Amino acid sequence: MKAVQIVELTGPRDALRVVDVPEPEASHPATPGRGVLVEVHAAGVSFPEVLQTRGQYQVKPDVPFTPGSEVGGIVRSAPEGAAVQAGDRVAAFCMLGGWAEVAVAPEFFTFNLPDALDYAQGAGLVLNYHTAYFALHSRGRLAEGETVLVHGAAGGVGTASLQIARGLGARTIAVVSSDEKEAVAREAGADEVVRSDGPWKDQAKQISGGGVDMVVDPVGGDRFTDSLRSLREGGRVIVVGFTGGSIPEVRVNRLLLNNTEVIGAGWGAYVLSKPQLNIEIGGAVDRLIAAGAVRPIIGARFPLERAADALELIDNRGATGKVVLDVAP
Repeated sequence: MKAVQIVELTGPRDALRVVDVPEPEASHPATPGRGVLVEVHAAGVSFPEVLQTRGQYQVKPDVPFTPGSEVGGIVRSAPEGAAVQAGDRVAAFCMLGGWAEVAVAPEFFTFNLPDALDYAQGAGLVLNYHTAYFALHSRGRLAEGETVLVHGAAGGVGTASLQIARGLGARTIAVVSSDEKEAVAREAGADEVVRSDGPWKDQAKQISGGGVDMVVDPVGGDRFTDSLRSLREGGRVIVVGFTGGSIPEVRVNRLLLNNTEVIGAGWGAYVLSKPQLNIEIGGAVDRLIAAGAVRPIIGARFPLERAADALELIDNRGATGKVVLDVAP
């Protein structure tokens, strides 16, 4: 089968090669001897793959390897007793191997794809929307009527967080850097939009009537202190990632004086050993899809052979919504 592999750790432009490799067996490292084989129609592209091309991600397979953590496609085979079966349309989180014509995923990371979503949206569903639900609901304890500020609001995790928050009954404020990204955030359902190069902290406090209840931060960097300052008493900053590059530090006296919290939301490492939690989150996301709250926004699509262009779009901070590779003709 055709696949794209990382063959050297030299960055997005030079690390990739289109190759022919054997199809995977119906066994996944997370579930040895069992796995769902998926004929891939679309594969997601995310910031971790950018890091993988430089050897900077926490998971460091030996090169060459096929990256790609999530796919939308059709089940070719599934283990006995699995919730999906051959012929089903699915969204799957395979961890690695998604940038290929066939991928294998654990059955607890493979979900029926509702008719309302196409394969590209399926390739943008699990990583971003399960992360957002885990961050907002499971870790952040979001309550109906609260106000949520979302950094990086036009990106994959950002648009997912806006939609999940609104689906759970919250008011949303999006932080973006351009007119184009404002349009994407509003398409994702942002109630209010502020600019990252403006007085967003003060604007957020004014909009929310004194401070927001929650900040979702996949960016990190130097805006983190102002995120803490934007909170009302009892507010929470949910740390999702550091796409901005630098990892901020917290002066804990700010937490003490204002009775606020900083909460880590590391979805992948946490849910890998908890199959039932994945199923529960998948069910919650399905209900939000059925209610019309969740519709993954596809910002750019590339053929498999142009995976390097997709990575560079993300690396250069030009991506909005979810970036996907079209694998099947």
